[in-house]
Amino acid sequence: MLDSKLFDDLAKRLAEVIPPGVKNLQHEIEKNFRVVLQSFFAKLDLVTRDEFDAQVRVLTRTRAKLEALENQLAEMKGKQGHKKTTKKDDQ
Repeated sequence: MLDSKLFDDLAKRLAEVIPPGVKNLQHEIEKNFRVVLQSFFAKLDLVTRDEFDAQVRVLTRTRAKLEALENQLAEMKGKQGHKKTTKKDDQ
């Protein structure tokens, strides 16, 4: 989930650009901006950079393990095929 400080900062910035005649409502408007921003970003299903980087590391490790297993399987199949060929030659 995104940091709530980000929403607070965005809401405050938006509230600061409100015309002077409405400044007495700034706190209320800032609160409403914060709620709207949180709702909007929640619908986007975003992740933080840290979460993304963590998933990239997990995927990299998983990919390396998969490649190692694929290599082992290929070696086992190669050995198995060699044994079958050798037995046919013996007959």
